[in-house]
Amino acid sequence: MSTHSHAKTLLPNQLKANISLKHLNIETSNELDGHSDFLGQPRAKEALEFGISMTSPGYNLFVMGDPGTGRQSLASSYVKQKAKSTTSVSDICFVNHFEETREPYYLDIPAGMGQKLLKSMNEFIEELQDTFPAAFENPTYQRKRTAIDQTFNQKYDIAISEVDKKAGQYDVAVVSDGGSILLLPVVEGVALDDTTFAQLDEELRSEFQLRINELEAYLNEQLLELPTWKRDSSEQLRALNNETISVAIKPLIKQLERDYQNQIPVLKYVRELKNALPKIIIDLFSEDSEASTEHERRTELKSTLLPNVIVQNDPGEGVPVIYEMLPTYQNLFGRIEYNTQQGIPFTNYQLIRSGALHRANGGYLILDADKLLQEPFAWDSLKLALKTNLLKMESPFENVSSYHAVSLNPQSIPLNIKIILIGTRQLYYQLLDWDSEFTELFRVLVDFDSTIDKTETSVENFILRIKQYAESKEFKPITRKALELLIEFSLRESEHQFKFSGQIINVIKVLSEAEFIRNSQEDEFIRGRHIRAALAAAEHRTGRISEQLLQEIKEGTILIDIEGERIGCVNGLTVMELGESQFGSPARITATVYAGSQGVVDIEREAELGQAIHSKGVLILSGYLGQKYGRNYPLALSANLAMEQSYGYVDGDSATVAESCALISAIAQMPLQQKYAITGSMNQYGQVQAVGGINAKIEGYFNVCKSRYLNGQAVIIPKDNEKHLMLSDEVIQACEDGLFHIYSISHVEQALQLLLNETEDNIYEQVSSSLKSMSDLVLNKGKKG
Repeated sequence: MSTHSHAKTLLPNQLKANISLKHLNIETSNELDGHSDFLGQPRAKEALEFGISMTSPGYNLFVMGDPGTGRQSLASSYVKQKAKSTTSVSDICFVNHFEETREPYYLDIPAGMGQKLLKSMNEFIEELQDTFPAAFENPTYQRKRTAIDQTFNQKYDIAISEVDKKAGQYDVAVVSDGGSILLLPVVEGVALDDTTFAQLDEELRSEFQLRINELEAYLNEQLLELPTWKRDSSEQLRALNNETISVAIKPLIKQLERDYQNQIPVLKYVRELKNALPKIIIDLFSEDSEASTEHERRTELKSTLLPNVIVQNDPGEGVPVIYEMLPTYQNLFGRIEYNTQQGIPFTNYQLIRSGALHRANGGYLILDADKLLQEPFAWDSLKLALKTNLLKMESPFENVSSYHAVSLNPQSIPLNIKIILIGTRQLYYQLLDWDSEFTELFRVLVDFDSTIDKTETSVENFILRIKQYAESKEFKPITRKALELLIEFSLRESEHQFKFSGQIINVIKVLSEAEFIRNSQEDEFIRGRHIRAALAAAEHRTGRISEQLLQEIKEGTILIDIEGERIGCVNGLTVMELGESQFGSPARITATVYAGSQGVVDIEREAELGQAIHSKGVLILSGYLGQKYGRNYPLALSANLAMEQSYGYVDGDSATVAESCALISAIAQMPLQQKYAITGSMNQYGQVQAVGGINAKIEGYFNVCKSRYLNGQAVIIPKDNEKHLMLSDEVIQACEDGLFHIYSISHVEQALQLLLNETEDNIYEQVSSSLKSMSDLVLNKGKKG
């Protein structure tokens, strides 16, 4: 008894969504007003708002979704809008730590002040050069220095004079030679050198030697306080230099203190600078300084005194939003560069370079998760920085090929940042499994859906988004028809009459190519024909394989019948994806049946070409066959299923309905009409379920039929796929003309009625009769054996 209705014939107006923008009352996009910040994605928008507003530690964000959905651009633009309303953050600069040059420290100063401080210090250096060495050439300074020298010389001369008096009594001359004191014997009024002295008789030499030894002891006694005299002289000279320098730099320091009187970090640096300047000036401007030219002195002063401004922020721009395209360790945490002097690498605080974390500190840093995880040390170091709230500059890997004569240990900077990771769903769930710290640091999931519900609001936002992009690229205005076609394209991309594709990048690509065509035609607008031409050109560029396959079917190399009848043979529908190309093509599915006990054998699986989901579909088919026909007697059959002329891997369960029809046809020995092609999966009760790639599958079979002749051929699809239809105008026109048909079914029995052109009851009786005959045959054979 028949229990299932007949297949439903779909009308042309059901084969795609009817898109009309007449209600907008516009001719081109430049008549549109408004701005689209977010295209759909209410869940993602809500999560973004929450994550950005949440200031507690660990509430960093992971933006999850498919590439091309605008994850990065939407998150960036949204965060930038929020960032503008926030108070701007500081400038950061490193300065010399004069007491320990290997440990430079940072100054945290208001946004925009970094360049002001740099300018002030440049002016300070110029004033220093104007002041010195002129201050040391001042007559007052020279007079005081001369007095210090004279005091020392007087003490020295008095001591030498006393020694000279006593030496005269001993016939010994006191001679000064290059800072040394020589005691020479005098004979007949002549001071003897060593050679002449050696010619004297031994007794006289011994006498003179005794006298000289006594005089040397006396000389040492007189000069016993010489080190004290020198120390006193040096201290007096140092005090004079310090006093002279302090007096000379006092107005310069006062000016700096006045300019930055409200900036405690700068005042602290100025105080340390004031203490360090005397030594720096003496080293650079003293007579024995190695920096002999003005240029050398300026270079040395700049490398010692100038702040290294590593982060600059505009006071009117709010907090920073940084997108780091290549998140290597150095690009994130900064680096310390090295110069070479006489073949030896050296560095100082001036060679500290900022990373993205420095520039985004106080704001937001956007990173691609997959790129971050590929970089050595970057992920673990980022987690450590987020846990400690400190940004420390260090190299986790040393270059063994270079020798660093000097290394730096810059002061760690407090880190206050919101990290936004962009990644796929697969990567998100992998991180959940692999890293126990991930959820502690990235507590906010921003989930971008792959589709967007088509509502009046989302349509408006969709076309506003297209308009904004076109204007940003200086495209010509877009006509209403072109906008309607772009909406249709997005619906087709999502394979849904009521949902846009989340991958807005594909729409942008079509628009860009349409603009190129418009420009070549020198048209004033981007029109519907330009959109169609762009789509056709893209299809042609990627269509070599599909055209080759179609040609092989047309020539008969690949066997496909579109008329007549065959037992156990049906046209299934497949879809292939090669790079950016997706196309459908029919495939002949055959079944053979004979008495036996092997059951249904999947040839694809046996040949190791059938993948798991396809094999599951065949097993479901066996389950359906058993529950439908095997209640009253055992099923004793052997059956083989194959997808003919298929030499690659086969996956998916969308051929299950077609395989069922081929199998039942083979069992009942009832021929299937070849003008039909069918797709659909099913459960063990024969209920037909939706499949993917429905538009490409239908159009693939349509193209095969068109390449021969259209004469009422048809495609059978699951009823649940009706809402997924976004077919080409050519297919729809053929359906209007009665040259092509599309049927929808909810149960496999409906497909059998079409394909076999029989009633459900007749099909059931014939199948049951055949199965009963095979069962009796096998059972009787067993009894005879």
